[in-house]
Amino acid sequence: MTTPVIIDCDPGHDDALALLLALGSPGLDLLGVTTVAGNQTLEKTTRNAQRILALAGAGTIPVAAGAGRPLVGALTVAADIHGESGLDGPDLDGPVAEVAGVHAVELMRRLIRARDEPVTLIATGPLTNVALLLSLHPEVLPRIAEVVFMGGSTERGNTTPYGEFNIVTDPEAADIVLRSGLRTTMIGLNVTHQALATDEIIAEFRAMDTRVGSVCAELMTFFADAYRRNFGFGHPPVHDPVAVARVIDPAIVRTEKVAVAVELAGTYTRGATVADLHRRTGREPNADVAVGLDVESFWRLLMAAVRNVSTAGTAGSVSRPSAPA
Repeated sequence: MTTPVIIDCDPGHDDALALLLALGSPGLDLLGVTTVAGNQTLEKTTRNAQRILALAGAGTIPVAAGAGRPLVGALTVAADIHGESGLDGPDLDGPVAEVAGVHAVELMRRLIRARDEPVTLIATGPLTNVALLLSLHPEVLPRIAEVVFMGGSTERGNTTPYGEFNIVTDPEAADIVLRSGLRTTMIGLNVTHQALATDEIIAEFRAMDTRVGSVCAELMTFFADAYRRNFGFGHPPVHDPVAVARVIDPAIVRTEKVAVAVELAGTYTRGATVADLHRRTGREPNADVAVGLDVESFWRLLMAAVRNVSTAGTAGSVSRPSAPA
């Protein structure tokens, strides 16, 4: 039994690993990939999603570009972390399939309606596309099993003192998703900072002696340098694959049911996720919030998936069928 998923992303080094984890996991059926502006501009994040799918020999999976800016305000990209391309480090030039001829929100709507069983949305970038889908097409809500998003924190932030990048980039979108009434899981920095790409992890990627393993090692080497330079971290946290791991094996990520609100107006706290861990507000829980990670099982799952993708090779066709009507 596989879980049908759509990944909405802004690749991004850790988004790339999240895509590879999904592609290499037999328990997931990746229906499509949608892109949003975040780590880099929409043009670049879309190109990066195509490059990772091509690397994995998965070019038949439809890709659609979505929102190029947040619902409110201007876009600020993370070139200091992900470089000018959004995937600086390895050479990923090569042929890619064309993007689907529809907006990301429309592709999500079509893919969801085409399935008999509910679809899980995994969001690893700003939640703009997901918020637009829920607002413009409320009829699909009963067909969505869950929204699992990487974003927020129960502790400190990484973009502002209390704000995590994906949520700070589009707080209004995150607010819409968290107030939607859907089953929602928040995978925040408090947990993803435990998933560190150590020197040993990078060496394990390289030791696979495959194109995919080498790309992962090069991505994490660049990422490590960026985190060392910007945050003083000894090893970089790979945030986004933790959200995918939660869907594959929920036991890997421990969660608690919590009332979560997004701060929209604070002078110093706009974009903060206010998680009522001690139930002080009296509000009903609206999210499963990640509070713990089985680090060893997470890396074992990710390594197995990358090996699976490597074994599948990169010789698959990059042709793509039309998106479902």
